[in-house]
Parts: sequence; C-alpha cells; structure tokens
Amino acid sequence: MLAAARARARALTRTLDELPPDREDARRESIERLLGRCGRRVRIEPPFRCDYGTNIELGDDVFVNFNCVVLDCAPVRVGARVLIGSGVQLLTATHPLDATRRRLGLESALPVVIGEDAWIGSGAIVCPGVTIGARAVIGAGSVVVADVPADVLAVGNPCRVVRVLASGA
Repeated sequence: MLAAARARARALTRTLDELPPDREDARRESIERLLGRCGRRVRIEPPFRCDYGTNIELGDDVFVNFNCVVLDCAPVRVGARVLIGSGVQLLTATHPLDATRRRLGLESALPVVIGEDAWIGSGAIVCPGVTIGARAVIGAGSVVVADVPADVLAVGNPCRVVRVLASGA
C-alpha cells in the first residue's frame, strides 16, 4: 500500500514537472490531486518531490519555489501566505540512533508545522518534529532542528533566533 502511494506521488510530480508554464489549469489539477489539502492560489514551481503528497496541507497563497523536497511520512502543515524558497527540504522521516535498530529498517516520523506568513529561505532544512511560528523568517541555508517562535528572524546551523521582528514588519 505504501509503495503504491509513493508511486502515485512520483507519477503526479512527474506530470507537474513536465507541464509547460502556460498550462496553469492542468498544473493546478495535478497539485490538487497530489496534496492532502491545497488552498487557493497555491503555486509550486517544479521540480518538486515528496513521498506521498497526501500528508501535505498548504494554506491559501502559498508559494513553493524550485527544487523543494517534502518527506511527508507524517503531516506537513503550511499556513496561508507562506513563502518557501528554492531547494528547501521539509523532513518528517527519522530513524533510530542505534545502528542495530536502523539495520532492521525501522523508521518513524514527526510532523512539521509552519505558521501563517512565514518565510523559509532558500536551501533551509526543516527537521522532523519542528514547528515554525507565524511570521517567522528562516535564513537561507539554515538547519532548523528545534521549534522557532513567531515573529523572529532565525538563522544558522543549528538555526537560532537572532532578532525579534516588529509585528507587521
């Protein structure tokens, strides 16, 4: 069953990748078929990769730039008006630290949540179980391993808050 769901996602992302930019209706249809929830005016620039698609929920006016990867073994919830830069990875899959258990093929997953009006800079990696607050800005190339509060600029590896943002800034 999981293999079939992954194959379905591969076929739909391949279709999305191959559609010319002027086929907006067909692109929208592919995105809606792929995702668990797709808000209004969502735009995903191909190429885009995901495990299943059905565990991804995008709010209204979300923009996902080129070369994004979403490992959606657990829910990935993205609020309205979020900007996701090119090359961003949203990862829910995790594995045991113990090598013996890893060899058994054990895997688990933790959800990723991104609040409304957040901006995830290009090349950022958001790790399993992370919540990013509303209106937060994640700097390009950051590795987000812990929750980030609302209304902050956070950067680096590991990602750390460097500044509180003024409301509405």
